[in-house]
Amino acid sequence: MKKRHLLFLRDVFIYTFTAFGGPQAHIAVLLREFVEKRHYITESELMELNALSQVLPGPASTQTLVGIAWKVGGLRLALITFLIWILPSATIMGLAAISYKMFANQAKFSHIISYVQPIAVGIVAYATYTFANRFLKTRVSTMLAIGSLISTLILQNAYAFPLLILLGGIISSAMETQQQENELRVKLYANVNPNKVAYFIGILLFFAALGAIINQTSPFSLPIRLFENFYRNGILIFGGGQVMVPLMYTEFVEVKHYLSNSEFLSGYALQQALPGPTFSFTSFLGGITLGNKGFGVGGQIIGSLVAVIGVNTPGLILILFIVPFWEDLKKITRIKNSLSGINAVSVGFMATAFILLVRPFGGNWLAYGLMAGTFALLHFTKIKTPIIIIIGILLGLFF
Repeated sequence: MKKRHLLFLRDVFIYTFTAFGGPQAHIAVLLREFVEKRHYITESELMELNALSQVLPGPASTQTLVGIAWKVGGLRLALITFLIWILPSATIMGLAAISYKMFANQAKFSHIISYVQPIAVGIVAYATYTFANRFLKTRVSTMLAIGSLISTLILQNAYAFPLLILLGGIISSAMETQQQENELRVKLYANVNPNKVAYFIGILLFFAALGAIINQTSPFSLPIRLFENFYRNGILIFGGGQVMVPLMYTEFVEVKHYLSNSEFLSGYALQQALPGPTFSFTSFLGGITLGNKGFGVGGQIIGSLVAVIGVNTPGLILILFIVPFWEDLKKITRIKNSLSGINAVSVGFMATAFILLVRPFGGNWLAYGLMAGTFALLHFTKIKTPIIIIIGILLGLFF
C-alpha cells in the first residue's frame, strides 16, 4: 500500500473519533481536513460526492467518505475506510445493547434515562424542524409532507414507507422535469452493468423470500427477517440518519414491537453522544431485538452484526457502483428533481415519529420542558448535541 494511502487511513481514523454532529457537521470537517489541508480531492469533487450522497438512499456521511477513498485509492481503500469509519461506534452501540438489561432495572439508571429520553425527542423535533425548513419550499412539497404524515399515522405499516417514498419521487419528478433527456438516459444506461443491478435487487428479494418461507419458530427465522428489515430500510432512507429514526421507530416499536419506546430512545440518545455515523444506531436496535427474543449474548452480537451489515450494504454498493459514471448521472434532471419529493415525504415521516415519541409523555411536564429546552438550545445556540446529552445525564445524577 502506498504511503499516501496509509496517510489517508490515518486521517480517516482520526476523523472517525472526532466527527460529531451528523452529516452537516461532517462535511465541514471533510472540507477542512481532506480538501484544504491534505488535498486528497478538490472542493468541487467533495461537493459533487456530497450531492451524490443526497440523491442516493443510505448513510450520507458514510457514502461521501467512501467516495473520497475510492477516488484516492480505488475499491480496496474504500472498503478499508468503510470498516474504520463504521466499526468503533457500531461496536460501542452493540455493547450498550448487551449491557442494557443489566442497568435497566436499577433505580438510578431509570432516573437518568427519564431525563435523557425527552432530550432525545427534542433532538428529533429539531431535526424535523430543520428538514421542514430546508425542503418544504413549495405547495407540492408541503402537501406531500402532510400526506405522508397522515398516511403513516393511519396505516402504521412498514410497507407504507417504500410506497410513499416512490410516490413522492414520481410526483415531484413529473411536475418539475421537462421531456428532454432521452439521449442522455440511453448513454447512462449503456454504462450500467446489469449483473450489479441484479445482485443489488436479488439480495433484497432473496432474504425477503427466505424470511417468509422459513419456519417462524426456527431460531434462524428472526435474524434472517431482521437482515431483510434493515437492508430494505437501507434502500429507502434518503437524507441520512435523521430520516432513519422515524422509519425504524414506526417499524420496530409501533408495528413489530421488537423493542420498547424506552429502549429505542435510550439507544438513540447514546448514539447522539458518540462520534461517527448515525447509522451505527442500528447496532443497538439489532442487539436489543434479539436480546428481547431470548437469544442471549451470542444472539445479540449476531443481531448487531446483521443490523449494521444490512442497513449499510445498499448505500455502500450504490456509492461504489455509481461514482464511476456520476458525470452522466448528475445531468439527468428527472433523477435530481425526484429528490425534492422524496425529502418532502421524509419530513412527514419525521413528524410522525415525533408525534409517536411524544405520546408516552402523558402528563409529565418535566419531559415536555426538557424536550422544549433541548429544541431551544439547538435552535438558538451553538451548543452541540453530545453536550446536551451529557447535561441530561448530569441532571439525572444530581436531581
